[in-house]
Amino acid sequence: MKWFFAVSLCVLFPLSVFGDEFNTERLDNWHQWRGPEANGFAPHADPPLEWDKDTNIKWKVEVPGDGDATPIVWGDRIFILTAIKTDREEESPPKEIAEAPGGNPFHVDRPTHYYKFVVMCFDRRTGDVVWGRVATELVPHEGHHRDHGFASASPVTDGRYVYASFGSRGIYCYDIDGNLQWQRDLGDMSIYRFFGEAISPVLYKDTLIVNWDHEGDSFLYALDARTGETKWKVARDEHTSWATPLVVEHDGTTQIVVNAFGKTRGYAFDSGEVIWECKGQVRAVIPCPVAYQGVVFCMSGYPGSALLAISLDATGDVSDSEKVVWSRKRDAPYCPSALLYQDRLYFNKGNGGILSVLDASTGEPIIKATRMPGIRGVYASPVAVEGKIYFTSRDGTTLVIDDGPKLNVLATNKLDEPTSASPALVGKDLFLRSEKHLFRISDE
Repeated sequence: MKWFFAVSLCVLFPLSVFGDEFNTERLDNWHQWRGPEANGFAPHADPPLEWDKDTNIKWKVEVPGDGDATPIVWGDRIFILTAIKTDREEESPPKEIAEAPGGNPFHVDRPTHYYKFVVMCFDRRTGDVVWGRVATELVPHEGHHRDHGFASASPVTDGRYVYASFGSRGIYCYDIDGNLQWQRDLGDMSIYRFFGEAISPVLYKDTLIVNWDHEGDSFLYALDARTGETKWKVARDEHTSWATPLVVEHDGTTQIVVNAFGKTRGYAFDSGEVIWECKGQVRAVIPCPVAYQGVVFCMSGYPGSALLAISLDATGDVSDSEKVVWSRKRDAPYCPSALLYQDRLYFNKGNGGILSVLDASTGEPIIKATRMPGIRGVYASPVAVEGKIYFTSRDGTTLVIDDGPKLNVLATNKLDEPTSASPALVGKDLFLRSEKHLFRISDE
């Protein structure tokens, strides 16, 4: 398969359209991390129940480089981020390369090779590369967790423009045909124990939200989606987090909820003013928030466990107040985010194959921590269509269960390829990115 990279000139473009047309079309696509409604549920999808390497694989294409970013799908286009190690080395690498504080057996040393940070677009029907763009080529200033990488944030699209964050390597906007519109360099992040960067950008109307939590000065940015210029920027008293923010409309207002170790906060979308804040998460905050009927669910699972259901009517510091509708201190996920399906929360304990299902309104268990057969290590977040929940483990096994009151396995599907990226569900298709390939899985 032949493909190429190109460099584009910077131009301005009209306002992104976020009206009734977009709100309808997004339900038929997977335009952002966690899907059309940022909760893992695809309301109009109907992918296969069963597959293996010889069954229901429409195509399988190689993705160069490394990355755990979820595929983003709009119409007949699929967008993926990847980082490609080159043979080119620094001419004068630093004499001393910093090590993770206290030592870290999971840490990858700072590289001395250049990497290409690439946005790729594939044809949904054929798997052919439509375009590939090298956003930048440089030597990363830090290493990462050995199970992680340099392209873990998922892009976001409104169907006209694609927004990609490589974190310390820059924020980039391309049109749907791969023409660069703008780019921003927000500086270098200093990540806790050099675990690597992973927060995805969030697009709402004409604003791109970027969370910049690290061991240096942390900020929440609102960038103009037309130009990349800063609309507002607020300082955050936070250390490293990896949770993608949630933009949620409630009672006539729009909030940005950012889950973090110090405090989870709700910000006014237009100004960045803090509306409410709440303590209670554990150190490594990775799962992104989800919301249901005026309540936002924020969780973290290492070390320890925390799950807080916080009313979106909250104001001020609501730690340990009645605005925390319910809470739990067990069985929360470490890396994967929770799935909100109808009125239920689905999640796995830590990074393991132990399932919990809770009533979102009360926090009462529907399925208490129960081991799912056939899957163990899980980094991918669960996804759902009507009546079916998909859990993908790191060995490429996807377990499909139904949404009943007991654990009922409908299918166990194996591809035998290392997989950390979450699936995307669109129409009759399920798109799954393994360590080296992108699969279109469909029975159509």
